[in-house]
Amino acid sequence: MSPPERAPALLVTADGVVFAGEAAGASRPIATGELVFNTAMSGYQEVITDPSYAGQVVAFTNTHIGNYGTNGDDDEAPRPRCEGVVVRDLTAVPSNWRSTEGLEAFLVRHGLAAITGVDTRRLTRHLRRVGAIPCAFGTAPEAELRAAAAAAPTTDGLDLVSGVTATTTSTYGDGPLRIVAFDFGVKATMVRRLAALGRVTVVPAGTTAAEVRALEPDGVFLSNGPGDPAALSGPRDTIAELLGRVPIFGICLGHQLLAAALGGTTYKLPFGHHGANHPVQRLDTGVVEITSQNHNYAVAAGSVPDTEVTHVNLNDGVIEGIRSRRVPAFSVQYHPEAAPGPHDARYLFAAFNALMQRTATSAGQR
Repeated sequence: MSPPERAPALLVTADGVVFAGEAAGASRPIATGELVFNTAMSGYQEVITDPSYAGQVVAFTNTHIGNYGTNGDDDEAPRPRCEGVVVRDLTAVPSNWRSTEGLEAFLVRHGLAAITGVDTRRLTRHLRRVGAIPCAFGTAPEAELRAAAAAAPTTDGLDLVSGVTATTTSTYGDGPLRIVAFDFGVKATMVRRLAALGRVTVVPAGTTAAEVRALEPDGVFLSNGPGDPAALSGPRDTIAELLGRVPIFGICLGHQLLAAALGGTTYKLPFGHHGANHPVQRLDTGVVEITSQNHNYAVAAGSVPDTEVTHVNLNDGVIEGIRSRRVPAFSVQYHPEAAPGPHDARYLFAAFNALMQRTATSAGQR
């Protein structure tokens, strides 16, 4: 099968750098968003459907994207929330027994614009120099794309969670433990991991502490999600009300919000951590885990009182995990559910289970 004929397209960053390519995915003259790069070698469907990418355009550093197609089982959310996709080579004919749809057909069905044929090595080097930056891409004239890129917002100060969270409550699993999971942009794989531990009630991000307590949970889970944690004062205050009343486990944005509820602060990384091969050291054992990551913000070192740092990123020293010394609560910055990515850190779900069991036993003995 010959590759499809494509219209010429451009990608322009807010600082005026231009990258040539060809239009792909859903037809759109201009698409905008904050441009980040992801280094995962596979798992593009899970990346594209991760709600944590809301407001962002994802550039893949792996050369060939779409090789094995897509299928419904690998979706992490009902639809993509990112603003666009940038690739070097979009495969026209996928080859995999699990594939039910090609990646481009998937993008078209979901109305997601893409650009292919881009020199993603040059693009990644630029992002490593200047950091995550707004961009515009599409078939519009260069002058229009330049103006759109200059006007496009970053994720700083934006509440992007309200655009991806559930509007209703849903329940999964039937085990003896009761878990309330805050949906800040939760991935389907996280829910599956939690449902293996007990009955999981997924609630909207705006759920109050009183509403959570009324569900009488054995544990509360804080999910991943997009945007700036500093813009989420409501969820932060809710978590603060729950501290000490119920065991809490947070991942990614949930980690940042737990740190904020404990009195800490967050800051924006230059270009974030986006990929499936980041080395993280578990400090109590010295073991190095290879981890999946997707975040632009991080917890400031030394800012969270009465906690210990449990994990650190060996690439840049960023805090990757904390544990409270005064209440049953812990969190990690990376993605132990591993979709996509290695399974080195799935033990953290067992650790959450053990924390809930211990807390429930202690409460029963009092």
